[in-house]
Amino acid sequence: MTQVANHSHAWPRFGALVRAARDSRPLTSLSADQLAMGLSGLCLVHCLATTIFFASIASVGGVFLDNHLFHEIGLVIAIGFALITLVSGVLSHGYMMPFGVGCFGLGMMAGALSRPHDGSEVLATMIGVAVVALGHDLNRRATR
Repeated sequence: MTQVANHSHAWPRFGALVRAARDSRPLTSLSADQLAMGLSGLCLVHCLATTIFFASIASVGGVFLDNHLFHEIGLVIAIGFALITLVSGVLSHGYMMPFGVGCFGLGMMAGALSRPHDGSEVLATMIGVAVVALGHDLNRRATR
């Protein structure tokens, strides 16, 4: 005689999976803050890669990635994302701290543009980008 296994213990786990799937957001729905944090990460990668590239190849002059206009356009894009996401966050949840942290980081990024190209501008930009990303993360957490 064969015995049929009792699978009644699996049903509570299945119910938990169904509830988790029902309450979760789709992977394709990124918030603007998450997109801005991703762009901040790309900015950090750019800063590190450009610094390592130019430090390792001393004969290479300033090309596209080291162009001052490239960095000014990047700052304008960062300010645009900050205006959209951080201001809308203040309007929705009422907390000013994410906005203040993000603006402080943007100020550091803007100040880095005026620094000489001796490595200090890279450090100031990377710190500013990290502070802006922190502001976006605080904003994202406050809207939950």
